[in-house]
Amino acid sequence: GSYAKLELQIARTKRSIVDLNSKFDKLIPRQPYIIINTTYNTFRLLNYTDTILSGECSTGSYTVLRVSDKKQYIFKKPDWYFIEEGLPIPPRNSPDRIESGSMGDWALGFGDGYYIHGTLYQRFLGMPVSHGCVRMGDKNLEVVAGSMQVGSKVFIY
Repeated sequence: GSYAKLELQIARTKRSIVDLNSKFDKLIPRQPYIIINTTYNTFRLLNYTDTILSGECSTGSYTVLRVSDKKQYIFKKPDWYFIEEGLPIPPRNSPDRIESGSMGDWALGFGDGYYIHGTLYQRFLGMPVSHGCVRMGDKNLEVVAGSMQVGSKVFIY
């Protein structure tokens, strides 16, 4: 009696574990993806379950998105840049807004004008200093940009 009930319970538990493992496996992206931790300002670039690269970054967002575009980066200064510097805000298409090289060689957009990009201020990596973008060191950005494509998942928490 009770031995048979125990065996039945064990069999059900084993099936539940197999089912959960199967469901979990289906959730893991099959192409490289990135996880951004805004609490510790760190990232992990993964391919399935293998970590390709991890390191510090600077953040300012709490969301989950996908890479929407990938391009060689030229920084177009937004209004807040001029306000913070105490400068007059130039017209939207002014050449005064363009700055090359200050944000790294690549930008991976993940929505609403936010990007994973480089930074001139490497000493601030690991601190929450961005306006919503994710800043990385040049070497880490090179590996991340080389691994991720448009459609790659970006998890930010």
